[in-house]
Amino acid sequence: MVSASSFLSATLAGFAAHGVAAADCTRDILSTAASAYLAGAAAGKPPVNLATTNFTYIENDVALDISKGILSAPISIDLNRTFLDTDACGAFMEINAASNKKPYVLLVRVFVDAASSQIKDIESVVTKDGDWAFNAAGHLSADKQETWTAIPDAKQDTRAVLKAAADAYLDSWGDGTVSPPFGNPCSRIEGGSSTAHGAASGNTCKMPQFPQPFKITNRRYMIDPVFGAVDIFNNFPFIDKAKPDGTPSTNLYRIEGGKIRYIHELTVCTNKNCGR
Repeated sequence: MVSASSFLSATLAGFAAHGVAAADCTRDILSTAASAYLAGAAAGKPPVNLATTNFTYIENDVALDISKGILSAPISIDLNRTFLDTDACGAFMEINAASNKKPYVLLVRVFVDAASSQIKDIESVVTKDGDWAFNAAGHLSADKQETWTAIPDAKQDTRAVLKAAADAYLDSWGDGTVSPPFGNPCSRIEGGSSTAHGAASGNTCKMPQFPQPFKITNRRYMIDPVFGAVDIFNNFPFIDKAKPDGTPSTNLYRIEGGKIRYIHELTVCTNKNCGR
């Protein structure tokens, strides 16, 4: 019998290879897959266009039967932001369900087989009451104040520039000499708490000094240059006392002209507020 950790490692390695054969992957294909996921979530059902073989579903770094995860009950979606990564042939969506009977904020990745347009894999970070700084209503209120419009072609950053900017923020937690390219203004939503204090608030994205430097591992990237969007799934160490080596976490960025404009951070906790 394959262990859960071995299965997860193999699956994530497979996710990393999605972009290899994605030449025929289009934004239309990915948009259709994202819409199918959202419709399924609203109905409390898996998307209608799942692959019939070799489909994998992972929620908070655990491989599950999709019918037993977040899609096992209808979700009232108050806001979603959908982005498309044609290199990885996947859509990534931030979904806020503040008005749901059980509120959630989640970041979902839907990977597609371009040849069949079927969904091959779904990976998600799902946060709820008890997770780090969780407040879906606060997240929703702050998120609605942000602007995530498409960036004109001539002003879009390359994937390399977007990735480097996003990495610099996480790298700075382990190396104080790294200076992330924060914009001015720049604001951050952590769980449900926002650092924004109005349009002219300046750079409020800088994190306070941690008790000790640490490295963010198991980074998995999704990038959409059209919206300057980067999402990094990772294992965030230190914060969860039950998982000091790393708990499921995600950092979603809006980057404009190489500068970080917004950061959204979601972190899963084993125990309430990660035991803190």
